[in-house]
Amino acid sequence: MLAEPRSDQIVPDSEHRGLVGRLPPLPRGLALLARLDRPIGWWLLFWPGAWAVALAGGAVSHWPLICWILIGSIAMRGAGCVYNDIVDRDLDGQVARTRARPIPSGLISVKLAWVWLLLLCLAGLVVLLQLRAIAAIVAVASLAPVAAYPFMKRITWWPQAWLGLVFSWAALVGWSEVAGDLSLPMWLLYAGCVAWVIGYDTIYALQDREDDAMIGVRSSALRMGSHVKGGTAAFYAIAIAFWGVAIWQVRPDALAVLALLPVGAQLIWQVATLIPNDGDNALARFRSNRFAGLLMFLACAVVGLSAG
Repeated sequence: MLAEPRSDQIVPDSEHRGLVGRLPPLPRGLALLARLDRPIGWWLLFWPGAWAVALAGGAVSHWPLICWILIGSIAMRGAGCVYNDIVDRDLDGQVARTRARPIPSGLISVKLAWVWLLLLCLAGLVVLLQLRAIAAIVAVASLAPVAAYPFMKRITWWPQAWLGLVFSWAALVGWSEVAGDLSLPMWLLYAGCVAWVIGYDTIYALQDREDDAMIGVRSSALRMGSHVKGGTAAFYAIAIAFWGVAIWQVRPDALAVLALLPVGAQLIWQVATLIPNDGDNALARFRSNRFAGLLMFLACAVVGLSAG
């Protein structure tokens, strides 16, 4: 039987125990609810948008846009987490890693969570107003898949694929804002991002395989079973392939495609050193994708600036 969670407990994978732990109970609960203690989430939401801006040639000229995308990523990732926790509050109470989250632990009420969600969305609206029409329309179109995501783990073995659609959306926004169109390189970059998200979120889901199996929650980590390393490697390979073709579309030069070597090596390291039954190992590999994101941004910036 699971031990009763303390209402002030910091979740096991919190990255800022000291900072969050010093907050009074209510603001601490709101910070945990929006995952402000775990910046890896908004980094992963941010990077595809930054890549698209850079690949479209805007790494320098559109640096304010990159900053706005970062702010929007923090706000909307927080809003998405709040919404997810409202929907999943019963399931979270049954999983060891999530039962201490603010809503199932009783630290934050559902009513207050809805208010917090609205405030975060208003922050996202400020960012939306900075975009021109085509990018703003693309950004608003993300709301439907975002709203559907928390239910995917109940109906499909591949909720990570749906998360890929959602967490890669900033690539569509960034490209359309800089280029003013929805051309092929954008879609190729987006497809690669989706495969990348499936790969890293499968690694993340390894932490919950036992609990998920017990309560009937589905995930790609469970679906792949003993082939999880090979499956993750395959999705990472698909990501690199799509990104390579996207780069070729922008600058048809073999040297340009070679810019992907550092990020490819980082993804290979993740899979090669992954220990599927070690939650700490899986979490570290998952978190390392913020560095993979930086390497990909540098590749896109070099290609985008040289193509211009």
